[in-house]
Amino acid sequence: MNRKWLLVSAMAGVALVTGGWLLQRDSSPQGSVYQQARLFDDVLSRVADFYVDSLDERRLYQMAIDGLLDQLHDPYSTFLKPDDFRALTEQTSGEYGGLGIQIDVRNGWITVIAPLPDTPAERAGVQSGDEIVALDGRSTENWKNDQAVKELRGTPGTTVEIKIRRAGVEEPITFKLTRAKIHIRSVQAALLLDDHVGYISLNPVSQSSAEEVAAAIDSLTGRGMKSLIFDLRNNPGGLLSQGIAVSDLFLDPGQEVVATRGRAPDATHAYRDAREQRWPKLPIVTLVNGGSASAAEIIAGALQDHDRALVVGTPTFGKGLVQSLYQLSPQTALKLTTARWYTPSGRTIQRASRSEEDQIAAVSAAAQGKDTSTDSAPVFHTDAGRAVRGGGGIRPDLFSAPDTFTTAERGFMRVLGSSVPAFRDVMTAFALELKSRHAVASENFVITPAMIEEVLSRLRQRSVPVPDSVVTGARSLIGEELGYETVRYSFGRAAEVRRRMQQDRQVLEAIGLARRARSPQELIALAGQGAPTRSP
Repeated sequence: MNRKWLLVSAMAGVALVTGGWLLQRDSSPQGSVYQQARLFDDVLSRVADFYVDSLDERRLYQMAIDGLLDQLHDPYSTFLKPDDFRALTEQTSGEYGGLGIQIDVRNGWITVIAPLPDTPAERAGVQSGDEIVALDGRSTENWKNDQAVKELRGTPGTTVEIKIRRAGVEEPITFKLTRAKIHIRSVQAALLLDDHVGYISLNPVSQSSAEEVAAAIDSLTGRGMKSLIFDLRNNPGGLLSQGIAVSDLFLDPGQEVVATRGRAPDATHAYRDAREQRWPKLPIVTLVNGGSASAAEIIAGALQDHDRALVVGTPTFGKGLVQSLYQLSPQTALKLTTARWYTPSGRTIQRASRSEEDQIAAVSAAAQGKDTSTDSAPVFHTDAGRAVRGGGGIRPDLFSAPDTFTTAERGFMRVLGSSVPAFRDVMTAFALELKSRHAVASENFVITPAMIEEVLSRLRQRSVPVPDSVVTGARSLIGEELGYETVRYSFGRAAEVRRRMQQDRQVLEAIGLARRARSPQELIALAGQGAPTRSP
């Protein structure tokens, strides 16, 4: 008898030392869904009651949700908490409650980059370069950007008082503004780069994208545009419906835009163009890069497969997955991958990768012309029979490398290191001084050596190490950045975009192509003639 009890005691001791595995082995994850649900409930209750640290049971459920989605190994399937859901809603709807000000923090103060058109801020007379020094009587000194955005936004109809400091004006100016529903434009820029070549930048793809693109093209054609550069670079995508609607603007009735395949109801579907295109003779050069993803890739893929646009740049990100949004409460939602999408030629654009980090590394290599998967990628064909490859983003018809820093410029940025914000502050302060002194008369003004020396002097006054040996090869970079900053505050964002385009290698090559083509067919034919020709 004593030996029997000794054996039982020993087994119990082993069970305790090993965490109870011997006693709990019958609860291993097997059996019906009902049994698994009961097992989960048992685990949850034990953790809630006996874990060494006290945990709120509501938090445990949130942890379980996060763990479930994490095990899908899909970075695009996420549970959206209130702040995340609100941010997504603003991005896709293009609307929020606020004053209509683009801001950034410079020298510790909230600085107005630009007031948006037809908003409370613009109507009140807020200007680019204004510093918001107080909000409802509270100093805004050293506010972070996120805090400033949160405080300035609010329910339409509510009021706010801001006090601003303006270059050239001695006393602060007070504005009492009423918040309104602000529309964030999807078309970031629409302008003529010369007498005949138009430029439209779309970012992101939101609820009004197709309407805005159509209005921009109508405006530019009315001013003499004969060919278009359609810039989708760094466009992270957005709404599938608007990716289809934008593509619809340029395709013929019945042509497929995209097909989706999945298990959810209505997830498998082919979307086709429903309307006659309004600008069938307009040559289009579409610019893409590794930041072009999702709905932006739908647009580029559809135009490429139907030979409607010449795609120029570097391979896109490769996000060929569709997410559905399931609102679970007024403030939360589940964003879940429910389908894959395919271009009209049948390509899947989803880039094969083991992780998000692996995908980003592959995109970076592709941007440098080191896409090792190209040769083994499956081949598809456009309407005209041109070969295009799938399985790794949209590969451009003509590869055009982006501008990169020179060795000397990289050395300068490396020396700046954590002082980059100080560099931006110096640039902004000097640009605002030039504006207040009316020192620049044209958006094409020339940066002088004396201006660059002034920037360097101010950096050194802030104890930022910029030795002459490092500065020598970086003067061009400093001058370009100062030019962009000054033009933005003196002449507006459109002027800044025009100045940037003059230094943008990919845009210059697109202009050269657009000038050579009198029809979409002539433009596509240029793809077989080698590398892009840069505009003089």
